[in-house]
Amino acid sequence: MNIHTAAVAIAFAVLSCNAGAIGSFADVTVYDRAENRVLPVYYHAGRYYVAGTPGNEYQLTIRNQQPGDIMTVVSVDGINAVSGETADWNQTGYVFGPNTGYSIKGWRKNLQRVARFFFTALDDSYAARTGRPANVGVIGIAVFRRKSEPAISLGRMSEDKRDAGRDSAPRAEVQGAPAERAAGNAAEATRGAAASPPQAADKALGTGHGASETAPVRYTGFERASSSPDEVITIYYDSYRNLLAQGVIRAPNLARPTPFPGQFVPDPR
Repeated sequence: MNIHTAAVAIAFAVLSCNAGAIGSFADVTVYDRAENRVLPVYYHAGRYYVAGTPGNEYQLTIRNQQPGDIMTVVSVDGINAVSGETADWNQTGYVFGPNTGYSIKGWRKNLQRVARFFFTALDDSYAARTGRPANVGVIGIAVFRRKSEPAISLGRMSEDKRDAGRDSAPRAEVQGAPAERAAGNAAEATRGAAASPPQAADKALGTGHGASETAPVRYTGFERASSSPDEVITIYYDSYRNLLAQGVIRAPNLARPTPFPGQFVPDPR
């Protein structure tokens, strides 16, 4: 069933596409603010991964690739980054205009400020500190398109019908429910597979609740075209050493000396 959702409208900025972007309805990149770079994406066993550095702040940059509006419900470690609820794609999210983008820098505290995202040990993550550690290590973006308005011929409408149409415009209603299904289920499967990695070198990474930062937004109405997302973008993350130990990242090929590289003794330079 379609719903009218109270969503968050943002001050849009046009952003260029990036090689580290994931998604088709929307592009998503993970940007390390300490190192001033987009984190490279590793593809392994049907999943996308990024390697985070403990202590570094990061942001999620989302760019709408559609000619119409979209809403994105953002889940970090299984928690809605706007409302703080255990994430479900029926909840509130960020609304993007056509071909526009925005960088989500933290947990939304109110319409003016966020608490910055930063990579930290699992037990220091916001999810663990609020008693919800089961889905730490995954970022999910559920993308919804706006419901199209039906075509109306104004020449055949009376003034009364036209006024009635205005009165029946959709009203914003706050909706809420329990856990982000696709990203949550995939996160559990991945956690089970990674329960006994080959000698992981670091503690598993989560996302912390960092310093306060100004990031103004406003409320807006949004009616979804469907009750199910048009796309769910899922990105797993951990430290570089852990992803290397788990086989997500391949060890670099080191140049090794060859005992018999030639036949005769050359002149020195």
